[in-house]
Amino acid sequence: MPWLTTDDFLETLAKLRQRGLPFLLSKLVPSNLARTRSAFDDPALQAANWWQVPAVRRRWNEKISGDAAMPYEAYVASRYLAGRTGLRLLSLGSGACSHELVFARQPHFALVHCLDIAERLLAQAAATAQAEGLQNFQTEVADVNRLNLVPASYDVVLFHSALHHFRDVEGIVARVRQALVPGGLLVLNDYVGPACLQWTPRQLRAANAALGEVLPARYRQRFLSSQIKRHVSGPGRLRMYLADPSEAVESDRIVPALRRHFTPLEEAGLGGNLLTLVLKDIAHHFLAEDPTTQALLMALFQREDELLLQEPSNLLFGVYRPLMP
Repeated sequence: MPWLTTDDFLETLAKLRQRGLPFLLSKLVPSNLARTRSAFDDPALQAANWWQVPAVRRRWNEKISGDAAMPYEAYVASRYLAGRTGLRLLSLGSGACSHELVFARQPHFALVHCLDIAERLLAQAAATAQAEGLQNFQTEVADVNRLNLVPASYDVVLFHSALHHFRDVEGIVARVRQALVPGGLLVLNDYVGPACLQWTPRQLRAANAALGEVLPARYRQRFLSSQIKRHVSGPGRLRMYLADPSEAVESDRIVPALRRHFTPLEEAGLGGNLLTLVLKDIAHHFLAEDPTTQALLMALFQREDELLLQEPSNLLFGVYRPLMP
């Protein structure tokens, strides 16, 4: 894991343009928790997030439910929660709570409880719930790494792009197992790839080939910048520590921990091995649903599917039941 890479310099410059000098200065504070919070707790943040691309979302829906128009929340509800009411859901590391609000709007839940350190994002989600009249939605500012969970207190626990941000994955998964009622469900939609985003040589080769061979230069211009994305080298150790010390800190331990404490009812690899690298900071070009962008995305999807024949998926959806003691 190198200390510095080419991407570190290029992406620091991009962040300066996108979020300003105060954001970069926030990375110099000594508190790891404060640096992590600064990475996420900004309701007004504008970014080129590749997971917001509509075609990517349809791709994931199809891999999970078989229906490109059915998000995983509706799929979980229809397959596992049909006819059930009064359920309690806990989301650890909920962030902006967009997925948790979807669950709260369903008739199954008496409580959807969201925990995160991002106070402003939670406040925004709580305001949305109040405006919609959702009486079953609750937020709590808390550090999951220091949280004690009451045994047998929830029917469903959700990790959406959250578990890979926590240290002591083994301990958290074990506590979640205890917090679920008998027959409860763990729903996971998360990154389980290389720790600290240290991409494999195969992934870097595939991403750089796709940049050079698939995407014209006009689709590689970085968000809020005139800079053209030409190469991917991955992050260095120093940037990972300064930017967000929680990012993928123990992501490679998630699947082994799940195997020790839960039985998978189903799992689906969602990819991300190629798309994460290629579309980072240029995803805004692919939000429009026009024939050119869709053709380019289909070419990228095909390349990612070919890569997934050679290595495990970095993104995993799964539904699990606790192992019996």
